[in-house]
Amino acid sequence: ERTRTVRSERKDEVRRARETALRRIRRRRAIKRAAWMGGLGAVTFVAFFLLTRVGGPKPIPQAALAAASDAGCGDVQTPAASAPGGIHLSPGQSHTYSEHPATSGPHDPSPLPGDPHVYDAPVPETRAVHNLEHAYVLIYYRADGPDALQQAVVDRLASLARAQDKVIMAPYPNLPSGTSLALAAWNKLWECPAAVTADQARTIASGFIQAYRGTSNAPEPRAA
Repeated sequence: ERTRTVRSERKDEVRRARETALRRIRRRRAIKRAAWMGGLGAVTFVAFFLLTRVGGPKPIPQAALAAASDAGCGDVQTPAASAPGGIHLSPGQSHTYSEHPATSGPHDPSPLPGDPHVYDAPVPETRAVHNLEHAYVLIYYRADGPDALQQAVVDRLASLARAQDKVIMAPYPNLPSGTSLALAAWNKLWECPAAVTADQARTIASGFIQAYRGTSNAPEPRAA
C-alpha cells in the first residue's frame, strides 16, 4: 500500500512539474508574441507617420531668386497678417477680395478639380482660393493687352503646370499694373513683369512650387 502511495505521489509531482514547465513555456511565448506585436505596431506607426507627414514650406532655391532678380520681379509677399482657413461661402456665392489675385480668405465649398491643370479662360476665384487652402500653387498670367505675357512664356509655364501635381494655370484679367505673371500659394504671392523670359519664368515658378506646394504653409495640405 505504501508503495502505491509513493508512486502516486511521484506521478503527481511529475504532472505538476510538467504543468509548471508548460506554463513557463506558454508565458515566454506570450511575452515574445506581445513584444513582436508591439514592435510591429511601432514600425507601422512610424511608417504611417513618415508617409503622411506634411513638411513645412522650404526656402526658395537661389536659382529662382536670381532669375526673379534678373527679370525684375518683386519679393515674395505675405499679403494678409492673418489667414485662417475653413471660411466657406455658400455654393456659387460671389466675394470681393481685397487683393488681386487673392491668396486667402472666404471661398467656395468646392475647389477646382486637379485636372485640367491649364485653363484658357479665367477660373472662378472663390474656387481657386479653396485650392490654395489645399496647398496648391496657382500660376496666373496676363493674356491680353500691351503687358500680356509672351506666348513663349505661357507655353513653357503650361508645360510645367501639366507635369505637376497641385498646380493650376489660368489667365487673370485683373492683375495689378506692371504685373504679367503672378504665382500664388496660400497667403503667398510672387509677381513678375512682362519682360520675364521663358527660361526665367520656368525657373521662378519651379522654385515657388518647390517651396510651397503641398506644405503646411496651407491650412489643409493633405486635401486633394
